[in-house]
Amino acid sequence: MSDYTLVLNAGSSSLKFCAYRKSGHEAWRLDARGQVEGIAVKPTFTAKDEKGAVLVSESLDPHVRDGRAALDALSKWLRGRYAGARVLGVGHRVVHGGAQYPAPILVEGDVLANLRKLEPLAPLHQPHNVAAIEAVAEQLPGVPQVACFDTSFHRGQPAVAELVALPKEIRQGGVQRYGFHGLSYEYIASVLPKVAPQIAEGRVIVAHLGSGASMCALKARKSIDNTLGFTALDGLCMGTRPGSVDPGVILYLFQKLHLSTREVETMLYKQSGLLGISGKSNDMRELAGSTDADARLAVDFFVYRAAQEIGALAASLGGIDALVFTAGIGEKSAEIRRRICEASTWIGIAMDAEANERHASCITHKNSAVSAWVIPTNEELMIARHTWALLGLE
Repeated sequence: MSDYTLVLNAGSSSLKFCAYRKSGHEAWRLDARGQVEGIAVKPTFTAKDEKGAVLVSESLDPHVRDGRAALDALSKWLRGRYAGARVLGVGHRVVHGGAQYPAPILVEGDVLANLRKLEPLAPLHQPHNVAAIEAVAEQLPGVPQVACFDTSFHRGQPAVAELVALPKEIRQGGVQRYGFHGLSYEYIASVLPKVAPQIAEGRVIVAHLGSGASMCALKARKSIDNTLGFTALDGLCMGTRPGSVDPGVILYLFQKLHLSTREVETMLYKQSGLLGISGKSNDMRELAGSTDADARLAVDFFVYRAAQEIGALAASLGGIDALVFTAGIGEKSAEIRRRICEASTWIGIAMDAEANERHASCITHKNSAVSAWVIPTNEELMIARHTWALLGLE
């Protein structure tokens, strides 16, 4: 009999999963990965095996309108594929752990209630992360679950990097810079000694560029600073989020335009960023290929802010040895990588255009003072590793 562990990454319109399998004393191996996407719109279910062969690709009942229904569909498929196998644990991506949870944790006691309290700090993600944990508890009672936080990797940064310059009584209530995308950065840090040993223990800026985007400054593979703060709204321009905004703008929205809290929240999380600038799309692929002036402006601003933040993080590190691109845009868009590197030539990046176009691992010339790399991230594997470690399944 074989056993399996499950990793879930629940969002507002998708449920991503990975299933890892083992028999006896062998090591865990990826057996299947996929997602339910288009939840509440046009739900579809796809899954592939560890070699990329399609296991299933089908449209789902239109009544799959929320994460719980999506999990029901996934569970049905899992029961068929793993009939007779034991599920030993489920690991979840949870965006915000707050100050209370600096490391992955077994979900028990009042953990769920505490994670619910953090929902206002990550309204796009946290409610769906928590709902998935609740749904699994109903379907698999007794199976241990582990919450893995995007904030954990950044704990231990210098005090000044976590500080928000507000009165002490406010800060003592948990208002600080937490940072996010930590599971992605932790994975990159874990593979640097093998993929790029010459930079692994140096000063590295990792650019996690996707619909959600941020950057992290690593020194000897530890997080020193990052562009995201108290919530996932800070720093870089993102698909639908603005990144850094003068707080006075937010006051203006309330005081002069008389917008409600809900209207401002919706604007900041769902109507800004690339979508807000272009007025057309939050998809970098569509914008980069457009000749529309507003679309070009959105791409220009994305690159401009990325180059700015590279400079700021280089200052935090006291210099830079390498830049690493990861996540959807970072891994797949040669154009955006090229433009960001061209805007960063002043720090010593000499791009190899041919290597960049073929998505090579190293995309700079051998004599480049600062090297640039493309390293695929794997947040699901990071979650699995934490789950195995916490449950003693390694």
